[in-house]
Amino acid sequence: MRRIREILRLQAEGYSEREIARSVGCARSSVQICLWRAERAGIGWPVPAELDDAGLDERLYPRFRPGVEVQPTPDFEWIERELRRKHVTRRQLWREYLAQHPDGLKYTSFCVKFQQWRRSRGVTLSLTHVPGDRLFVDYAGDAAFFTDPTTGMQQKAWLFVAVWPYSSYLYAEATRTQSLPDWLGAHVRALEAFNAVPRALVPDNCATAVKKALRYDPQFNRSHSDLAEHYSLAVLPARVRKPRDKAAVENGVLLAERAVLGGLRDRQFFSLAELNAAITQVVAQINTEPVQKRAGSRSSVFEEEERAATQPLPARRYEYAEWKIGARVHLDHHIEVGRAFYSVHYTLVGQRVDARLTAHTVEIFQRGQLIASHLRATRCYQRLTIEAHRPPEHRAYLALGIDKLLERAEHVGPATRECLERLLRHKRHPGEVIREALGILRLAQDFTPQRLESCAHQALELGLYGYGALAELIKRPSTPSHEPARSRLGDHPNVRGADYFQLSITLEGDLPC
Repeated sequence: MRRIREILRLQAEGYSEREIARSVGCARSSVQICLWRAERAGIGWPVPAELDDAGLDERLYPRFRPGVEVQPTPDFEWIERELRRKHVTRRQLWREYLAQHPDGLKYTSFCVKFQQWRRSRGVTLSLTHVPGDRLFVDYAGDAAFFTDPTTGMQQKAWLFVAVWPYSSYLYAEATRTQSLPDWLGAHVRALEAFNAVPRALVPDNCATAVKKALRYDPQFNRSHSDLAEHYSLAVLPARVRKPRDKAAVENGVLLAERAVLGGLRDRQFFSLAELNAAITQVVAQINTEPVQKRAGSRSSVFEEEERAATQPLPARRYEYAEWKIGARVHLDHHIEVGRAFYSVHYTLVGQRVDARLTAHTVEIFQRGQLIASHLRATRCYQRLTIEAHRPPEHRAYLALGIDKLLERAEHVGPATRECLERLLRHKRHPGEVIREALGILRLAQDFTPQRLESCAHQALELGLYGYGALAELIKRPSTPSHEPARSRLGDHPNVRGADYFQLSITLEGDLPC
């Protein structure tokens, strides 16, 4: 537009087209076209003050001829969504567009305008990072290797990277797997290496961190939430398939891969600890090197500008814990977690509870409230029970023992206790004694303790002491317990007595040989 204004000014001052072309540095034909367009648009020198460059361009070079309708613009958002589907092409979508708008854009214009629309949507936002605010974490895509000294086989190790985006201060280590214990353990060691805690943690949407990757309300893994609660930090996962959300850690991962995987490619390690020692040296070198476009190194910027804004480490180290959500309480008022059984109160039978398992303890919660705590079982399928969790009748039954039963029999009388002691001497297993002793003591409830004691005297005189004998005796009419056995039986012709046997011996002695 500056050249066009200059052409109009020189033409108004009487210069020829050739002179104007030499002055503005263009072809004479271009000057002719410009003057023709200005004459057609009715614009001369001086150009009206209200006509700016955009208005002048519109007057001289109108996009559409008067009287011609504007071609309908395609729905580019719909076109972009359709192109993500299989077997859909731009030409096919253009044909569908033409079917609706026969006077629409030609195929080339259709593609050009679609590309322009795409570029306008691809504008990136440069994020301004606050010191000490966030820590980005991720795993590198490629694995490192070390040699097992026993088998001589190569073992994979995965490179964990944590980066402070403001200072680009870096931490890296290798873990055997990307499982939840290794993932959270790497977080703990990274925070301890930094000796600082951010306000927020930014992972990607890996399954070890995010249970359900919802855009507006992501659901986190329970153990990962425990880590965040322990260190008083928030978890802000990046959007799905949006690597620019965590560009800092992507750059850190790329740097770590080049320095660690590339720099250590010719070295052989025989343990994970040996590999991590080498990685620590490489990372320390990266952090102390001067950085471009900034004064100092990553380490110095972190110490001088970022550390003061971070949170301190808690006094107690985080202990990894697994969760089992919704464990059902069995009929024996125990739950099964970690291949072992742990008791809860018997009133919770049939309900669901949550269990938190650490290396040494098992904590059981219901609706967020701690209801039981156990030491962790030391062997598979071990049953750990707190006595207070049992129903009263169970506690009463388990409290039964020989000594307890003998004490109860002593309260009834000495004869009853003597019956139980004789049972104990003649039975093969204590369980048999307990069952029969409970039956004997029950007779004191069904009748009276005095009557049971009287029957016990009779049974002992008869040489009997079992439950069956006492039950038969107690059901018969009562007799004084201190009478001799013969008087209780009464006189009868069939009862011969001691005198009869004495007489028989005397008669046999008088017989001839």
